[in-house]
Amino acid sequence: MLHLFPYYLALIIIIVLLIMLANRIKVAYPILLVLAGLGISFVPGVPLIQIDPELIFVIFLPPLLYEAAWAISWKELWKWRRIIGSFAFIVVFLTSFAVAWASSMFVPGFTLALGFLLGGIVSPPDAVSAGAILKFVNIPKRLESMLQGESLLNDASSLIIFRFALIAVSTGHFIVQDAALSFGWMVFGGVAIGLAIAYLFFKLHTLLPTDANTDLVLTLVAPYVMYIAAESVHSSGVLSVVSGGLLLSQRRHLFLSSTSRLRAVNVWESLSFILNGLVFMLIGLDLPEITAGLDGVSTITAVGYGLLITAVLIISRLLSAFGAIVVTMIARNFITVADSTYPGIKGPFVLGWAGMRGVVSLAAALSIPVHLSDGVAFPQRNLILFITFIVILSTLLLQGLTLPYLIRVFRLPDSDHHLPEEEDYHLMYKKLVAESLTHLKTEYAAQVNEHPALQQLVRKWEDSNQLLDDELQTSDHKAIYLQLLDQQRQWLRQWNKDPVTNEEVVRKHLLRLDLEEERVHYL
Repeated sequence: MLHLFPYYLALIIIIVLLIMLANRIKVAYPILLVLAGLGISFVPGVPLIQIDPELIFVIFLPPLLYEAAWAISWKELWKWRRIIGSFAFIVVFLTSFAVAWASSMFVPGFTLALGFLLGGIVSPPDAVSAGAILKFVNIPKRLESMLQGESLLNDASSLIIFRFALIAVSTGHFIVQDAALSFGWMVFGGVAIGLAIAYLFFKLHTLLPTDANTDLVLTLVAPYVMYIAAESVHSSGVLSVVSGGLLLSQRRHLFLSSTSRLRAVNVWESLSFILNGLVFMLIGLDLPEITAGLDGVSTITAVGYGLLITAVLIISRLLSAFGAIVVTMIARNFITVADSTYPGIKGPFVLGWAGMRGVVSLAAALSIPVHLSDGVAFPQRNLILFITFIVILSTLLLQGLTLPYLIRVFRLPDSDHHLPEEEDYHLMYKKLVAESLTHLKTEYAAQVNEHPALQQLVRKWEDSNQLLDDELQTSDHKAIYLQLLDQQRQWLRQWNKDPVTNEEVVRKHLLRLDLEEERVHYL
């Protein structure tokens, strides 16, 4: 393993370069990484990469789900809970059923149980691919929230279908009562375990004398504890991580200091960056292992099967997106829905088209055992692996490359947010200033009259021309101020050459300038 360490370092460098290239040409980086992995896998002498599915499920999946749970808006998630729940559970089941029917009808040797197994593998769209694409285009907040919320939950529902189908194929039996009880335990048990462990970590943060470093370590450990604890009792580790992450996310300001929150954001962004890059590169690199086991079926025929399943997935999701709108239009006559206006066909089409598949599908396929309990080879395992790979590759290329173009052409209006985000930000800032001035003058009138620093703060807030945030609304002002911050850094480094200068003081000022520059970038 040690002799491959330089190879893995080279892969990380390649990943970073490809992501920079993807950002430059405005293409979702998962597409470039998968294609690069494919290209590298054909280079003679390159070490064969074998993906351990446990590595994906235990090492990669918990932190990626946890980071997504912290990033999503709970308010938006709850607002669109019905359509998110429909896509994360009902649509996943319908898609699995469509794949099961199509594969049992058109792929020789496939039974309905094997079809459901394949359906559970390929039914969940990948959150990372959609997120990487959407950052280059303007999309209504509601669609972005729906896609993010769905991606948090659909992995759990698809893996539950996958487990039941795997049991049915392995044993030849499927007992409805037992399946219903197992399903209930997976869902409710996973959520309960995640919430319980999240509450335990919340108490650890609040009761123990933690600092920024220990807070960060605890946030890194939490998703793994949630996932492993749930999986060890045969409930859903995915739902455990998601529910626990959502609970802690909503309470982050109650148990994390500002220093801890700043460090956590930086560390988690870097961690998710490298993990996402690695898993998509590994998808491409795993092609030799997948094709090596493809016996009894020609590669062209297997590619045809993969494209057939891809078409079933795309059509099923599009029909589900429009079906969800029809159901909403009917349901508004009986219950209160988040939005009762007719959305047209553009929004549902974009929602249906954003169905790129990714690493969870490949990890699930790889986790299929090579042999059944009686020692017989697992039926159609290699073909399922190959079809899964074709589905991932074709959806990334077809939908991933065309989705930004469709969004630009459709020019979807954001009916929930009428003001540009930057203008909305400054209006809220002015409201905060007005409320703060009122609070100061009402609650601390005597202190304001006595302390010059408070008087200066009041004058600064009262004079809108001195508000830095308002001054930096234009790009010219931002550029000048950022240049001034760079000049201050140069002065500090120059002063630090003096032997009598305290370097620790210089470093604190440099950190302050970094925080100020980061703040300016968010304006």
